Amino acid sequence: MLFLHEKVGGIYGYRRLTLHLRRQTKQRINHKRVYRLMKLARIQSVIRRKRKKHTHSTPQHIAQNLLKREFHAESPNEKWLTDVTELKYGNGQKAYLSAILDLHDNTVVSYVLGHSNNNSLVFQTVKLALRATPGSKPMLHSDRGFQYTSLKFKRLFGEKLTQSMSRVGRCIDNGPMEAFWGILKCERYYLRSYTTFEDLKKDIDTYIYFYNNERLQAKLNGLSPMEFRTKTA
Repeated sequence: MLFLHEKVGGIYGYRRLTLHLRRQTKQRINHKRVYRLMKLARIQSVIRRKRKKHTHSTPQHIAQNLLKREFHAESPNEKWLTDVTELKYGNGQKAYLSAILDLHDNTVVSYVLGHSNNNSLVFQTVKLALRATPGSKPMLHSDRGFQYTSLKFKRLFGEKLTQSMSRVGRCIDNGPMEAFWGILKCERYYLRSYTTFEDLKKDIDTYIYFYNNERLQAKLNGLSPMEFRTKTA
């Protein structure tokens, strides 16, 4: 059993190990027995582990899904998407990246990397975006995270932007934002390791500058986000 586990790089759980052991031995092996033996040998699959249960807070304020997956914007600062993603560095230490993406040109309008996924992280991201785009009053679409549904968020930004929120369990409602996280992680984060928070921050800064100013996109007529933004402003 240990040999088979190591042979496949630890990706098999007890059910799949049971299937292979039955084929190899031609015997009726009970999956519960395999599970017990794996526990004793301290063997477990490296994937599909049970997620920890989290207690969800009760939203104080919920906005309708005004965006409705209409991911095209006629002008800059008309429709913004926002989200927070988790990154790791050092010995399993966590950092959180909050960003705002403009649907008109895919520009990252603002972003903040912090040690905690809290109100301060999100509020600072929104403040930086509004400061960088004076006079704008965008629609800001997010999930129903506690930062976006808090009364404090509404008090701070209610007159400066229009909130829109994804439906419960519908990540596709914020699809382009999820796509950006995938691009950032595949093109930079997954290809490197980071010893310190400062190493991670420096690389995120470098990549987002590259993404905004140098990474050409076919949907933007072969221009970078900032080139397209400047040309159509």
